Amino acid sequence: MTTAYWCVLAAALMPYLFTGIAKFGSKPYDNRAPREFLDRLEGPQKRAHWAQLNSFEAFAPFAAAVIIAHQAQAPQATVNALALAFVALRLSYGWAYITDRPTLRSLVWVAALACVVGLFGVAA
Repeated sequence: MTTAYWCVLAAALMPYLFTGIAKFGSKPYDNRAPREFLDRLEGPQKRAHWAQLNSFEAFAPFAAAVIIAHQAQAPQATVNALALAFVALRLSYGWAYITDRPTLRSLVWVAALACVVGLFGVAA
């Protein structure tokens, strides 16, 4: 399995890192009504939940881009580098979100999106 495919797995699991931060922060988690619990969160826990939701949204285009790049036999080193950069940027995105750094968060979001576009580009 290639490094890029391992990055797809990492990206698939990443939302659960952020949901763990949201659910097991300072406010005790209520498993009886998890969606209501998440709606009542504030501060870093709330932002961790938002990072989780955005991570789910970002996953599908990234996974598709990696698979398409492999199918198109794009240069493996480039595919791996873009996939690793995506994962690193998305972790940075979550950190910036949770720590309330909106400008940095947006810049990192754009950079991660550029990795996805780059994967499609090398597949062309």
